[in-house]
Amino acid sequence: MAPEPRQAGVWFGVDVGSVRVGVARSDPRGVLAVPVASLRRDRRLGSDLDELAALLSEHDAVGVVIGLPQTLAGRAGAAVQDAREYGRAVAARIAPRPVVYVDERLTTVLAQRNLRSSGVRGRAKRSVVDQAAAVEILQSYLDGSTSTT
Repeated sequence: MAPEPRQAGVWFGVDVGSVRVGVARSDPRGVLAVPVASLRRDRRLGSDLDELAALLSEHDAVGVVIGLPQTLAGRAGAAVQDAREYGRAVAARIAPRPVVYVDERLTTVLAQRNLRSSGVRGRAKRSVVDQAAAVEILQSYLDGSTSTT
């Protein structure tokens, strides 16, 4: 099955975690993903969702890509359900812009490896690993990986 055509413009990538939400964005041509922020997850008030919606407006984003942390066997667990719930909450704030999902297996591992090879360690690594994972998620989408439903 061929991937659906992607709307041109700035896309945002999101790595949903239990404590932090990593955020990345593309350039206006939708070619290269770059880190943007790590938002503190706020399940009670949703301030992270408000911050994300503000970033999307600020950069005139055309859509959001959210990673689904499936198991290596491709199964959906509690983390996938959490990411989908987060995606629904994002979609409610940014409609009619689309929210799409991509398989994000191993993106955090890749992000940590890339940061380590760049010399980023300790506390500094913890503060950017979520952003780096969001970059990996978004870049895989931009490079033409198919989205999931």
